[in-house]
Amino acid sequence: MNRKAETAAVATGGSVAAKRVAASKERAASTRPRKAKSRKGAKSEKVKSPAATPLEETIGYRFSDAALLDRALTHISALKGQGRAGSYQRMEFLGDHVLGLAISEMLFAAFPKADEGELSRRLADLVRRETCAEVARAMELGAALRLGASEVRAGGRSKAAILADVCESLIGAVFLDGGYQAAKAFVERFWAERMRKPARPLRDPKTVLQEWAQGRGLPTPAYREVERTGPHHDPVFRVAVTLPQRDAAEGKGRSKRAAEQAAAAALLAREGVQTDGG
Repeated sequence: MNRKAETAAVATGGSVAAKRVAASKERAASTRPRKAKSRKGAKSEKVKSPAATPLEETIGYRFSDAALLDRALTHISALKGQGRAGSYQRMEFLGDHVLGLAISEMLFAAFPKADEGELSRRLADLVRRETCAEVARAMELGAALRLGASEVRAGGRSKAAILADVCESLIGAVFLDGGYQAAKAFVERFWAERMRKPARPLRDPKTVLQEWAQGRGLPTPAYREVERTGPHHDPVFRVAVTLPQRDAAEGKGRSKRAAEQAAAAALLAREGVQTDGG
């Protein structure tokens, strides 16, 4: 084969190979999924999340599960005989313990030189129902409550016992929705300033019992002398303290006041309430 013929053959072979490659690319392109062409000027659609409720704005936390917030704010009177499952009561139990843990951690870090006695007194003061009710009022929680008509007429939105319970249930709801760190941030937001205040003076058992009873909407505890023994110059008194729907508790002392304090301490211990001295 002469040089011209050889050159032509190579050129022809190269042309055929090039055509085959081009055809292969065209087939591959035809099998790839095509992207939808967007119209010029078309706006992308965005799903709008529901606006935060006034309470969420106040507490600085947005719930992913709105049902948790709804349950945390629902008093049993609003359920119309549906039972307790849909009310805040179970969530209050959880929130009470989350609050105690968060406050304990905050106190441990804030007061490195305080002994366990001082830390315990500070903790008791910060988690008491009166403090929880104060926090609830600060966040205007009463306006957000779901109450039955009878409870509304009875002034339930301003009752300290209900406000304290719902405050704890709200902490429980934040914990379930966002985890411990979210709940701790919530607690820090409303308890940090209170934590820095000087510790309250020690309170005797009678004072603690009275405050505990009032926080639950109960009347003032009633004390009565049950027995007096011993010589006239050195008597021993036995006193009983009573509250509605609870068994009486008794205490003994060398004076009526000491016996009353002992009785109050006995009732508090039975109810699982820690006194300042405990």
